[in-house]
Amino acid sequence: MQIESVSPVFTVDDLAASLDFYVRTLGFELAWSWGEPPHIASVCRNGAEIMLSQRTDPGTPGAAQIYLGVSDIDAWYNALTSAGVEVRVPIGDRPYGMRDFRIVDPSGNELSFGEPIAGVT
Repeated sequence: MQIESVSPVFTVDDLAASLDFYVRTLGFELAWSWGEPPHIASVCRNGAEIMLSQRTDPGTPGAAQIYLGVSDIDAWYNALTSAGVEVRVPIGDRPYGMRDFRIVDPSGNELSFGEPIAGVT
């Protein structure tokens, strides 16, 4: 028995606006959406999946966080800051051996992007 994948679910204030952010700004692809109008959807990029669920009580701050391991962290940071994404924690080398940063989506969910620092164990 093994776990094959994990897909976090972020609740969002506005599903359409969140899909636009994840697809157009972060470069994810829409995998599926469900409902008429849609109230839940999934976005994927490089084997990572995030599900987005329309919050039933709009305005409640997002409480979810995710840490994404990436390559070429500086390119990610430059692309996202150039796109005007809100940075919660600026890029930096951390004492735990990662170079990382954290952004926030339009609903307050936090996404950290990190890459191991070469030679640090």
